[in-house]
Amino acid sequence: MLPPRRSRAPHKAARAVVTGTLLQAVGEVASLAGAKALEYFRRPLDVEAKADGSPVTRADREAERLVREWVEQRFPDDGILGEEFGETRRGARRRWLIDPVDGTRAFVKGVPLWGTLVAVAEGEHVLAGAAAFPALHERLVAARGEGCWWNDTRCEVSRVATLAEATVLATDVGFLRTPERGERWRALATHAANARTWGDCYGYLLVAIGRAELMADGRLSPWDAAALQVAVEEAGGVFTDWEGRPTAFSDGAVATNAVLANELRQALGIPG
Repeated sequence: MLPPRRSRAPHKAARAVVTGTLLQAVGEVASLAGAKALEYFRRPLDVEAKADGSPVTRADREAERLVREWVEQRFPDDGILGEEFGETRRGARRRWLIDPVDGTRAFVKGVPLWGTLVAVAEGEHVLAGAAAFPALHERLVAARGEGCWWNDTRCEVSRVATLAEATVLATDVGFLRTPERGERWRALATHAANARTWGDCYGYLLVAIGRAELMADGRLSPWDAAALQVAVEEAGGVFTDWEGRPTAFSDGAVATNAVLANELRQALGIPG
């Protein structure tokens, strides 16, 4: 467990020692991998295009290698699924999901809203997750029954109760791969107090700590979503796919506070 950072909590809450083996584990390794990626941030870096057109750099690969080596040493029976190097020990009862640099486009542009995501799941049940934001000196860590912790202080979603007061976020206002979902988000956004694209994983942190009420992505992979699902839910929020299912193993995500969960999903055309 890293020592507490000197940060102001988003909500008034008593400081406490965060306990729980998996909670400590995901927080530790996400911080280590984030620090590795940070070594390459805002420095000359070759950018390659993957098969799906998304960018990848040495920072992505080195950070994921660090997580894989760390897990292999401490949890040798667990599987690993990472964005850059695929799956190890397919079929293992428990597996670690890794997105070494979530927001690579932001990373290569020198924008600090990228993060390193690590989660642990049994099947599709996420047990614990962490999102480290080393360029911002922020970290979000959560585990089932252990709460959600922002820079080692317990955090929770907002209690904003009307769309007119809400801040709504998306990674990409265009929703280029899912334009029909983008149309719904833009229609909703015209009624919100603020609509922004503080995107990728940072938008979910803002929901979890109560600074935004909605974060939506038209498409995500499990390594993008798993750590964020457990964080939002343990902070008292609601995390679903675009069919209304509470899962990180789908093709997109919508995270909200609890008070507005039904209203916002209805506005987005999400069932249930």
